[in-house]
Amino acid sequence: MTSMDAGVAGGGIARSSVAPADLPMKDGRGEIEVAEEAELGSKTKRVKRRLTSRGATVAALIIAVVWTIPTFGLFISSFRPAELILNTGWWTIFQNPGFTLDNYRDVLLSPSQSSPQLGAYFVNSLFIAIPSTIFPLTFASMAAYAFAWMRFKWVNALFIFVFALQIVPLQMALVPLLQFFSTFLKPGQQWLHDVIPMIPVQNYLPIWIAHTMFALPLAIFLLHNFISEIPNEVIEAARVDGATHGQIFFRIVLPLAIPALASVAIFQFLWVWNDLLVALIFSGGTQDAAPLTQRLAEMVGSRGQEWQRLTAGAFVSLVVPLIVFFSLQRYFVRGLLAGSTKG
Repeated sequence: MTSMDAGVAGGGIARSSVAPADLPMKDGRGEIEVAEEAELGSKTKRVKRRLTSRGATVAALIIAVVWTIPTFGLFISSFRPAELILNTGWWTIFQNPGFTLDNYRDVLLSPSQSSPQLGAYFVNSLFIAIPSTIFPLTFASMAAYAFAWMRFKWVNALFIFVFALQIVPLQMALVPLLQFFSTFLKPGQQWLHDVIPMIPVQNYLPIWIAHTMFALPLAIFLLHNFISEIPNEVIEAARVDGATHGQIFFRIVLPLAIPALASVAIFQFLWVWNDLLVALIFSGGTQDAAPLTQRLAEMVGSRGQEWQRLTAGAFVSLVVPLIVFFSLQRYFVRGLLAGSTKG
């Protein structure tokens, strides 16, 4: 009689040292995996319930209203005459009514040499912001894929080094970069324009390179968090089918990483569009490459008496960032949360 039979015969229950098997379910998943997914789903429901509660909704509305008040005041002031702006606040609009379109007409349509003439600066900002967003996204997405799915020597140390570059203050690199561009890049800029006519003669190239360099560490880190969370089975299945790294990157990773790419694109575009320091230093301050923010800073006047122009010009500069944000809004939250949790 075996020990198990003896245990049963003695009225006891035989104990086995073998761990319970993870029995497969109908869909092929084990009981443990199903239990983990159920626990994760319950946590997600609890978080969603808290974020959509009445208190959270009221707090979000209060924050949105407080955050919008300065923009609303700027919008009201942009339609007020100069004397009302200087003598009364925008919140007294009902006690001191007065509206005019002269501010926008002066900013956008006036042919006078003393007018702001924002059209050329507006185009300069587009020429600066669009390539300065595309270049970092392109290089950062490829680097993030390499750090996440390509195994080579010192990959982790190199990734930590790239991430640590965010610690370096931007201002510390301005003078060395300016010296480098003046010594090596500027003499060859005309030759580059002759070889590649798409590269303009204006000083856009140093601005593009500077913004790309400053954006790469954070962009690589954010995109790496998302790309590394792509299921390993997807990448391995592509490799089994004979796909190269280039095919995996362009056909699998990029389509799946659209939310993260959109989020990084929004941040980078808004940063470049609102930037004054980098563009002012590397453009030389000339009108052919100066951004819109430089002209806005000059519109106040020598004694700060041109506030009516500044409010109208500032609200004009808000149009493009708002279009970019709302056009990519559906990807924004998904991209921010991408890679923040496991499972």
